[in-house]
Amino acid sequence: MATKDGGSQINEPRRHVLGLVVAIGARLATLGAPAATILSASSAEAGGKAWWKIGERWKGHGHGHGEGPGNGNGPMCLLSGTSIMTPAGETCIESLRIGDLVETVGGEALPIKWIGRQIYRRCGPIWNEEVVPICIARFALDGRRPHKALYLSAGHALYLNGVLIQAKDLVNGTSITQALPDGRDTIEYFQIVLDTHDVVLAEGAPVETFLLEDGNYEDFTNFVEFARLYPDDIAATMTPFAPIVGYAGREHLKALLRLASGRLIRPSALQDAYERIAARGHELAG
Repeated sequence: MATKDGGSQINEPRRHVLGLVVAIGARLATLGAPAATILSASSAEAGGKAWWKIGERWKGHGHGHGEGPGNGNGPMCLLSGTSIMTPAGETCIESLRIGDLVETVGGEALPIKWIGRQIYRRCGPIWNEEVVPICIARFALDGRRPHKALYLSAGHALYLNGVLIQAKDLVNGTSITQALPDGRDTIEYFQIVLDTHDVVLAEGAPVETFLLEDGNYEDFTNFVEFARLYPDDIAATMTPFAPIVGYAGREHLKALLRLASGRLIRPSALQDAYERIAARGHELAG
């Protein structure tokens, strides 16, 4: 049996969580209709889906943080036609080659180690809703970023508020939506691999490069090329550039607590980014 002091130390976190749950229930019971209004408003802001559940249908990260989107279709990332900042100016990602330099958010120009590719055709067997990209509208992030509509896979992350946030967790139904440009029937994705996990500028917006881990390069169509060029790296695992956050576990609980408190609780980096961008989306739409 634990000592009184030991038992108190061990059970304190649990009592704290239980207290939060009770507080949420009491708060919602007290709010009644207002609480329903808050929840409805949040859903409306997210295009009809509660904002802390946006993108739940994507079971995987879809860009190299693990399995592919939903059913293991593999990594995707940046849509063809996306402009990447280089020391010589912006260049379409499909025009980049191994050895070319790309600008990073740290101000350093780094050489491309490899570029992964993946193609999805509407008439093909692996096409499904989950491979359709997320569109970050022009100026959706702020008054200058991105300077052109940015299309990236659902699990590809942007570097905001000091953390990496997947595009699917920023969908708000106005400035950030799931969409294809020009009604195209073929989706061609490219991903940049550097020596380390880093952040580059795509249409002026900070987006991650490929996070190599557990042989996930094999999900790209041209994976054989990587294995041939870098046999010593086939089992390599990179350290993330920054914390990767998403609406699951603790973040989910934080979101619920913030809603239950009438947004009195200070938002996390992820919640702050979502709310700020969603509010800007409404302004742009108006």
